[in-house]
Amino acid sequence: MDPKKLEHFKKLLLEKKQRLIAEADRAFHNLEGGAEHLADPTDIATMESDLGLDLRLRDRERKLLRKIEKALQKIEEGSYGICEACGGEIEEKRLEARPEATLCIRCKREQEKMEKLRGE
Repeated sequence: MDPKKLEHFKKLLLEKKQRLIAEADRAFHNLEGGAEHLADPTDIATMESDLGLDLRLRDRERKLLRKIEKALQKIEEGSYGICEACGGEIEEKRLEARPEATLCIRCKREQEKMEKLRGE
């Protein structure tokens, strides 16, 4: 991949990383309130349910941040845009949609098919 395109994808990845970090920071500050001001058990249950959802979202974002870091590292190493399964190039259209992608669309479909068969 030429240096101009690599710089474009690096910029996309860094912007995505900044958005995720900013969202995590906002979520952390929203969690600080706690349930001490809630007296109604239904309100407390709702808040706890929302907290569980927020924690699951933060976990997904944490995993995405790891993928972004890995993609940035691949840019530095010169292996960005190469499918980890087949070694072919990942299409630019796919990288535009998911710049942290590690598999070409064909290998990703195969992976999803195998996960479905295993019941994941």
